[in-house]
Amino acid sequence: MPNFTLITGANSGIGLELARQAAADGRNLILVAMDAGRLDAASTELKQRVTVHTIAEDLSQAGAAERVFDRARAFGVEVDCLINDAGFGDYGDFSTSDLAKQERMINVNITTLTALTRLFLPAMLERGCGNILNVASVTGFLPGPLMSVYFASKHYVLAFSEGLVEELRGSGVTVTALCPPPVHTSFASGAEVAPSSYMATTKTTPAEVASYGYRMMKRGKAVAVYGPLYKFLTGFLVRITPRFALRRLMHHLNAQGM
Repeated sequence: MPNFTLITGANSGIGLELARQAAADGRNLILVAMDAGRLDAASTELKQRVTVHTIAEDLSQAGAAERVFDRARAFGVEVDCLINDAGFGDYGDFSTSDLAKQERMINVNITTLTALTRLFLPAMLERGCGNILNVASVTGFLPGPLMSVYFASKHYVLAFSEGLVEELRGSGVTVTALCPPPVHTSFASGAEVAPSSYMATTKTTPAEVASYGYRMMKRGKAVAVYGPLYKFLTGFLVRITPRFALRRLMHHLNAQGM
């Protein structure tokens, strides 16, 4: 049975660039995203190199992970690499936020990621090999005023991934939490972040982050923070800065251009 890499959020941004990295590595692909048109465009590009299957699915909906899992099994392939990239954010005071959007965000960023990992992991363990890459963020190390639910969701992804790293030690299955800084994608506009915000003006590209993340996944690195500045921030500065100061700093940064 042929082996495949399954990637969520694979029609744009970091997810599409991770798909390009995997294709360049000779990996057959299952691409998952909500936008069927952009998914087909990605498939057309990548299937010149490898076999590509697509699954158009709204990962914010109940039962989405189970539907993706069933479709993947119906292709008659083995998924020995799972990349959970799909995710989105929202900006503004939590007290006046759109509750339905917050719930959809939790479903995509946390619930479906968790369920897909649970569904695909047992077969990897049975084979004694596999890779899981969960796209977290440097925000997973920080408080997030004005983006409280999004930052909290990335805390979850980081903690969940690190917990699995230890549970799976010696099993042949590796888990990596990729923690990029703000990246120049459609994320900022989707979250309705102000154009002058540090999240919208970042120069970091999806291709850089994906190349780094894919390499770290193949090495089995547990936590992969992109960039020396952000390694210093998450590995040292966050540890020595009082929490009240971090909260106020992040509120100031997140309020830029509000």
